[in-house]
Amino acid sequence: MALDAATLALVTRELKDTLLDAKIDKIFEPTRDEVLLTLRTRTDTYRLLLSARSGSARVCLTQESFENPLTPPGFCMLLRKHLTGGRLVGLRMEPGDRIVFFDFRCTNEMGDLVTNTLAAELMGRYSNLVLVQDGRIIDALKRVDFEDSEIRQLLPGLAYTLPPKPNKPDFLAVSAAALTQAACESDLPVAKALGKAVGGVGPVVLREAVWRAFGGDTACAACDLDEDQRRALTAALETLKAEHAAGGHPTAVRLPQPDGTFKPTEFSFFAPQQYGPAARLTGYPTYSELLEDYYATKDRAERLRQKSRELYKAVHNLYDRAVRKQAARREELAQSEKADALRLYGELLQANLWALKKGDRQATVENYYTGQPVTIRLDPRLGPNENAQKYFKDYKKKQTAHAMLQKLLVEGEAEIEYLATVLYEVDAAPGEQALNEIRAELKSQGYLKYYKQRDKRQKPADFLRYRSSDGFEILVGRNNLQNDKLTLHTARGKDLWFHVQKAPGSHAVVMSQGRDIPDTTKQEAAELAVLHSSQSGGAKVAVDTTEVKNIWKANGAKPGMVLYEVYTTVYVTPRPGLEEQLRVKK
Repeated sequence: MALDAATLALVTRELKDTLLDAKIDKIFEPTRDEVLLTLRTRTDTYRLLLSARSGSARVCLTQESFENPLTPPGFCMLLRKHLTGGRLVGLRMEPGDRIVFFDFRCTNEMGDLVTNTLAAELMGRYSNLVLVQDGRIIDALKRVDFEDSEIRQLLPGLAYTLPPKPNKPDFLAVSAAALTQAACESDLPVAKALGKAVGGVGPVVLREAVWRAFGGDTACAACDLDEDQRRALTAALETLKAEHAAGGHPTAVRLPQPDGTFKPTEFSFFAPQQYGPAARLTGYPTYSELLEDYYATKDRAERLRQKSRELYKAVHNLYDRAVRKQAARREELAQSEKADALRLYGELLQANLWALKKGDRQATVENYYTGQPVTIRLDPRLGPNENAQKYFKDYKKKQTAHAMLQKLLVEGEAEIEYLATVLYEVDAAPGEQALNEIRAELKSQGYLKYYKQRDKRQKPADFLRYRSSDGFEILVGRNNLQNDKLTLHTARGKDLWFHVQKAPGSHAVVMSQGRDIPDTTKQEAAELAVLHSSQSGGAKVAVDTTEVKNIWKANGAKPGMVLYEVYTTVYVTPRPGLEEQLRVKK
């Protein structure tokens, strides 16, 4: 569900009570659709998130930590120039519309006091952040020119105008009786008729009014309601409006899924009854906590997708190219395996030089191995012996190519396997630091020629650390370089190594400290190896395990690529919650 105007009005009221007169301390732009403001009051520090992402546009206070880009984007630098040090003197909302205005009293370059307004337009795919001064646009997070919209442009220097509104009364401004009367003029189902008659609220509010009025959903058309039903609908609308006026109760709805989890489905300013006993309702102390929790998982994944998209595309292109090269080598190898025919042609020509002459385009001779006639193409520009020598020369080339192609095919398979592991790592990377480590790894292998490590102070991340139920430490590599470090340098002889069979994944090692490792710990380590692999969603996944002393690395092998011959294979299905249960808390 998108944030509707009625709920946004309560969010705005809550933010105004908390942030008014706060001073901007820091400004960040974690992703291209989000701006984070750090504001200080006399007693507290708050972090205000303004999101213009189409699927989760909102304004709210946040406790979440964000990884900011090493180089601030242009809009972030503009906000820092015009807003840093400014004091929030006004916070207002456009009635019936999803637009919130933050008025900041700031000092300009000349030392004069000015009021800069940051408009958060939270309208689905048209969501935007616009900085305005004296009614003129300074700039917008997403510029809108004449090609994008003929009705309303958002460009520096233009006058700021409000977007056109639908011709509907605001839910908060119209009386319940008037709303019922307007809806009952339609032959649509009641909830849809209410939606046609009023704006400013989402469908969940109108469906709730119908549910409360009639004790459930109804297929009856609005125009067919009798007087008692109309009075019941009016009363239900009045109850919702009164609940809103009193501040409401921030509530999220989670519905059960086939896998047994509960997926966030709706949220609003009241506790919905329309979903029945199967739904799980979660109440929150504040609207900011509601919005942050509701959108947290979705936004976290989207932020990482944005940051990893370019790297994933680059690695995917490298992988596709390696696969195409491998296919071309196999085809060439198949051709080279026909080299024996070239040698035979040379021998047959030499045995029949007396019957050939320069200028012949082909020769039909007897194959003395089979007794069958063979037709051989000739180059008319060459003499008989020269044609024979040409076939011998081509035969030697094919022989040399055959040996070289076999070697290249082995190298190509190793490269494809390596790039597959890098694709998995990019897809599973938890943040910007992990992506930077992958970029550095690819540069060291010659794949990214132009990547420059911008933050020299960034320390490599530590292994993922877990503690088994029996008290044994289990270490898991985060990327290929860490896998090499863990398996070849950190672990010792009898430490037990785990890796999913024939699939990209992390190395997992149980640090034995010279002790015998119980079966429970082995099972947990195998499950962690599956959870940190491309097979994390599978059941009965094959996991190879061996002592570290049985593992070695071939000369010139890519990071994370190791060899082993002595091993056992176990089949495991990871248990939900195991990773969090075993994780070592810092």
